[in-house]
Amino acid sequence: MTTHMGMITVMTPITPTTMNKGRSGATRPLVRSSLRKRGPRASKRPDSRLGGNERTESAALYRLMAWLSPAYPIGAFSYSSGIEWAVEAGDVNSAETLRQWLAVMLAEGGGFCDGVFFVHAHRATSASDNQALRAVAELAAAFVPSKERFLETTAQGRAFLDATGAAWPCPALAHFESVWNGAVGLPIAVGVACAGHDIACETALPAFLHALVANWISAGVRLIPLGQTDGQRILAALEETVAATAARALTTPLADIGSATFRADLATMRHETQYTRLFRS
Repeated sequence: MTTHMGMITVMTPITPTTMNKGRSGATRPLVRSSLRKRGPRASKRPDSRLGGNERTESAALYRLMAWLSPAYPIGAFSYSSGIEWAVEAGDVNSAETLRQWLAVMLAEGGGFCDGVFFVHAHRATSASDNQALRAVAELAAAFVPSKERFLETTAQGRAFLDATGAAWPCPALAHFESVWNGAVGLPIAVGVACAGHDIACETALPAFLHALVANWISAGVRLIPLGQTDGQRILAALEETVAATAARALTTPLADIGSATFRADLATMRHETQYTRLFRS
């Protein structure tokens, strides 16, 4: 921003922090508040260089984008969460019916449950609460309606741990492996990694749910089929549902978790015996 005062020109630098403000005017941190403390000379750093806080937030964003990218090697593209059967049965046959199906899956079904598991895994890791971490890991592996859904979440969870441990190792990931040696659901793996890398849960959770929905949409686009622009319209239409589901998951006790998507759960069961299949679930 440039302000002219007589013959003097005052340049006000625009920093990444000032550009990261929401409608309320408050900044939305990518990292936990304990990492946002600035040193006494932070305000005097050169404008052309990133300070410690900005570097930390940049690293958090970089890792989130990498881990939740369709290119991350966890095999997400091969699962449809029962959408393939829903298309064959005629429940999903257009962009609008796909949007409606996914909105319910996200807000009242597997999407919401995965969000709650993510939150509690993140918090248990941050608090070094081994008992709570084991409890949520065990529940996430058991809380699936079908054999294929179990395969979907645990195969991706294991692949995520392996890839992230190799490329972005941290003590939290190694500690989790020593605490829990059972099947690992995907939201547990991602929640532990985000906590271990000091990525704030409030930031990471909507990103995780966005990636989940985007993968569902990708499956629907290929199955119905739809155009890529239709897929983006659906993703845009579900933005508020993602935000609302994340907000609800952040305040839901683990004991209150539950779903109400019986038809979607049946779809994952019927898919096991579907005659022709493109997806593993």
